[in-house]
Amino acid sequence: SLVVLFGATAGAYGAKLGSDERELILLVWQVVDLHSKKVGTLHKSLVKADNLDLSDQCREISGLTPEGLGKAEPLDRVLQQFSQLVSSDLKVLGRSSYTLCSDGQLLIRQVLHPETSKKNFLLSDCFYSFYDLRKEFHTCYPSSAAVKDQTIKTMAEYLGLGTDEAEEDFGVWQVKTMVAIIFSMLSEGCNHVFTEPETVKYKYETGPCSKSETVDSETVIRARGLPWQSSDQDIARFFKGLNIAKGGVALCLNSQGRRNGEALVRFVNSEQRDLALERHKHHMGSRYIEVYKATGEEFLKIAGGTSNEVAQFLSKENQVIIRMRGLPFTATQEDVLGFLGPECPVTGGKEGLLFVKYPDGRPTGDAFVLFSCEEYAQNALKKHKEILGKRYIELFRSTAAEVQQVVLNRYMSTPLIPTLPTPIIPVIPPPYTIATGSIRDCVRLRGLPYTAGIDDILEFMGDATGDIKPHGVHMVLNQQGRPSGDAFIQMKSADKAFMVAQKCHKKMMKDRYVEVFQCSGEEMNFVLMGGTLNRSGLSPPPCKLPCLSPPAYAAFQTAAVIPAEAAALYQPQALLPTTRTPQASAAAPPTVTYYPAQAAQLYMNYTAYYPSPPVSPTTVGYLAAPPGAVAAAATATHTPILPQPGALVRMQGLPYNTGMKEILSFFQGYQYAPDDYNGLIQLSDQARSVLQAPKEWVCL
Repeated sequence: SLVVLFGATAGAYGAKLGSDERELILLVWQVVDLHSKKVGTLHKSLVKADNLDLSDQCREISGLTPEGLGKAEPLDRVLQQFSQLVSSDLKVLGRSSYTLCSDGQLLIRQVLHPETSKKNFLLSDCFYSFYDLRKEFHTCYPSSAAVKDQTIKTMAEYLGLGTDEAEEDFGVWQVKTMVAIIFSMLSEGCNHVFTEPETVKYKYETGPCSKSETVDSETVIRARGLPWQSSDQDIARFFKGLNIAKGGVALCLNSQGRRNGEALVRFVNSEQRDLALERHKHHMGSRYIEVYKATGEEFLKIAGGTSNEVAQFLSKENQVIIRMRGLPFTATQEDVLGFLGPECPVTGGKEGLLFVKYPDGRPTGDAFVLFSCEEYAQNALKKHKEILGKRYIELFRSTAAEVQQVVLNRYMSTPLIPTLPTPIIPVIPPPYTIATGSIRDCVRLRGLPYTAGIDDILEFMGDATGDIKPHGVHMVLNQQGRPSGDAFIQMKSADKAFMVAQKCHKKMMKDRYVEVFQCSGEEMNFVLMGGTLNRSGLSPPPCKLPCLSPPAYAAFQTAAVIPAEAAALYQPQALLPTTRTPQASAAAPPTVTYYPAQAAQLYMNYTAYYPSPPVSPTTVGYLAAPPGAVAAAATATHTPILPQPGALVRMQGLPYNTGMKEILSFFQGYQYAPDDYNGLIQLSDQARSVLQAPKEWVCL
């Protein structure tokens, strides 16, 4: 038997049904016995929605009113009545089983499943299998219109069924016409057989993905704006009703291994992907989620992996994965199992643990844990921020794709400078310089709209625009290269900066107010180089430079030019020493400048700034160059250069309280470059005191 089902929402109708997240307000159904060609009673039931504000299209087509819907039953009660009435009709017809039949996919996949998921009640099993009348009709009549162009009316017209839509109530005509179409398909001339129903997956299946796997780009979407704590199950719930491929949810991580609010989702076919795109700006909780097309290559880049260790860990399918973060570096498998306790047993014991390590084998403090059921995983999540050793441990839901991304991609780093950087054709530095020192001739703008550009800032500044130094606007970007909402502006004097801060503080830009603070050039440089500036004072840029090995550098290769914009990304004068050189003659040649490749990575770990056109002012420094150029540059006054290639070593793993004296004592008996350690890093006293905290040092 078939149960012919038709429904409508309070919003869009037809091809856009369910795309606006509006609730179901009408269900009409009738049982059809395919063998005896008999039908049961036709039932029509109104559904009381939480929001009774009907769209104009809904009012016009359905003729329903909020007053009439206000007297109806809620959806859960209507679905209970549906099951009871269908069972009763089947008994009358002498049947016991049935399958739903609807006009297309939208009512089942885009309305019923998403709405019941949001309202936290389960659909009965009958809603996980159904026949799409449009597909069945096209199979029976191949010469008819394409499936996507079919409607109940076009199918009736193709068969020459003389039904008048105006004579029946809304929904009743649709069901009666669908029944008539089914009987035509069952006639002796066609003898159509309903054999392959559409299916809806009960739950999302986890699993690994290999980089060698082929992924169709027509099946992948990118979801943006996800809450940071979202798991793969949360994303699968957002797309409830659509069939996601096994292991098809890949959460995107930033360079620090943290989720960035995006995910790539792979569906079983292009039809499911197209339905997913219709959920653009649907809501997950209070947040709307943007949904865009993506490519198979992007999905494999995030989700693909080939590690045997990871493959073995993920070989146990349908497990709940929990990520642990902040573990002591000395933590063992026994420590983790003891921390979790007997109330949340790990699948396979020690085999259900996977510690994340750096390429050199050092632990990162992250681990992934497998649990066989949701109950054990929930018990583990209750231990969020409990203490192990002397550290509190964070626990989050995770995915197979995140395991692969963290283990394979996040920590498979290579040396930043495996060989000496390619020498660059010398260029003359621009005449402008970024302000340094403690003079408070700069202002900081905080809380800018993310869409704001330099033109918006200049308009915001008003008459004070004339007091900005040439090329003095600097937009601060985050790690993903997007605006952070901050900007720095160099003014011609401290008085001008003070006046701007007083005049523009909390002034509106678009729909946001912007805070304006006076600051110094030194403070500005700290932030532009990756540090932070807040009420507690200055925090230096993070000193986590990748290893500078191997020490044996290759010979110089062909020269290449770096764009001027890239040169504005770092301030080497704060990191490189001043080399003692003879007094320069009056006829000394002009200073030669070399912009090293990858220098932006070397000095800009977390933030970068956008140079205002044509190029932001910068103070340039120098790295090693070809011998001839070095000899010429060495005759200039105050030309800071590094020592010979291979004379630089990096110390890692030092105690946090290590100072210069301990470093020099460690190298006792070896000759080092400076005569005294004060020449090692040329910084102000304030900056030097802040920079003595990091765990890593570079020695010359």
